[in-house]
Amino acid sequence: MSIRKMIALHPEVQSHVNQPLGDAAHHLMYCARMCLSCADACAAEKMDMHQCIRSCLDCADVCEAAGKLSVRRTGTNEAVLKETLELCARVCDACAAECEKHDHEHCKLCAQMCRECAEDCRNAAASITPEG
Repeated sequence: MSIRKMIALHPEVQSHVNQPLGDAAHHLMYCARMCLSCADACAAEKMDMHQCIRSCLDCADVCEAAGKLSVRRTGTNEAVLKETLELCARVCDACAAECEKHDHEHCKLCAQMCRECAEDCRNAAASITPEG
């Protein structure tokens, strides 16, 4: 299964898929889940992980919202989509930086996913052309 294929099947896309946006939509779904899983694992750690939990939960929420906007192809709202992707990249970078402070394997994996997602969000935002 592929979200890219699903987007390509949309009647208004007509096989003209914005590949960077499809890549971002794919990573956004995974990043949201990875951040939720990392936050849960952080909650079970014996040390104070409050900031990491907060960063992961915030990142998961922003990725979820950006992912939803990324797969909507009916109508246009390109300015909002572009701004959301740019915000998401910054939030992913912040989450990765927080996770990188910890030596837990779940934090390392989350940070890696956040860095990949941030890069895809930046590429997708750069690929979006203004409406009109």
